[in-house]
Amino acid sequence: MLMRKVVKVFRSIPTVEGAGVHLKRAYGYHQVPLFDPFLMLDDFHSSDPSRYLAGFPWHPHRGIETITYMLEGLVEHGDSMGNKGVIGPGDVQWMTAGSGIIHQEMPRKSPTGMMWGFQLWANLPASRKMMPPRYRDVPAHSIPEVTVAAGVRVKVICGLLGGVQGPVRDIVIDPELMDVSIGPGGLFEHEVKPGHTVAAYVLSGGGTFDDGLDPYAFEYAGSGWFDLERSCLFGPETVVLYGDGDGIRVVAGGEGVRFLFFSGRPLGEPVAWQGPIVMNSQEELRIAFEEYRGGTFIK
Repeated sequence: MLMRKVVKVFRSIPTVEGAGVHLKRAYGYHQVPLFDPFLMLDDFHSSDPSRYLAGFPWHPHRGIETITYMLEGLVEHGDSMGNKGVIGPGDVQWMTAGSGIIHQEMPRKSPTGMMWGFQLWANLPASRKMMPPRYRDVPAHSIPEVTVAAGVRVKVICGLLGGVQGPVRDIVIDPELMDVSIGPGGLFEHEVKPGHTVAAYVLSGGGTFDDGLDPYAFEYAGSGWFDLERSCLFGPETVVLYGDGDGIRVVAGGEGVRFLFFSGRPLGEPVAWQGPIVMNSQEELRIAFEEYRGGTFIK
């Protein structure tokens, strides 16, 4: 099996979104189309409620899927299809905006004050941009955890690992999404689909994601001008993008490592993106925003 090599490494960047939510953006608009079919990954992690309670009030989406995964804290959801609920620790919300949906995501103050979650945006192909919207609420208890080796545990949200299928299925971009924890010095190997985009985002600890162990074999973005040290041990808030190959191999450092692993079939289509709407052309964007202002956005 040909193991994939790391080609680019990014450090997440602080930003403010919604009505005033402070978060870290692992990658986004400026990295299109590197992560195709994925558009953006945000990490919202704070123990200060003033930095997240303003939330994401009512706003539209079209042409994409939004995937929210919570580790700690609570988020209330409501949308134009009538769906309502609360996403808690370990839960996933997989929302296909398709032709259009208006929703809100409003964090609650948790007993500990801690909020930690992620939102991943996945693009839809032109042929499915205007598909009917759908909402999937995936509670933590429905997500299987697989022990693949000593000290290696994987929560399989979407995809297949060791014969275990994640609960989210029949997704357009044929994705995988897994929460991987490896104990100190442990090893995780996973076969991936040829041609698919493959990436990982480190949550805690540190590990090596490339057997080459050459800190100059990949492009590194996010270091300061005077940072002259480069390492192959990637720590928290680092996103790793792989080149092509048959599989990945990750070795944990002395503290172990936990990361989100995600992959999907690239679309290779033009991207026209403004705010919460992603289409294939500027004309389609114009129509979407005119419909939103005119009250005909929801189909």
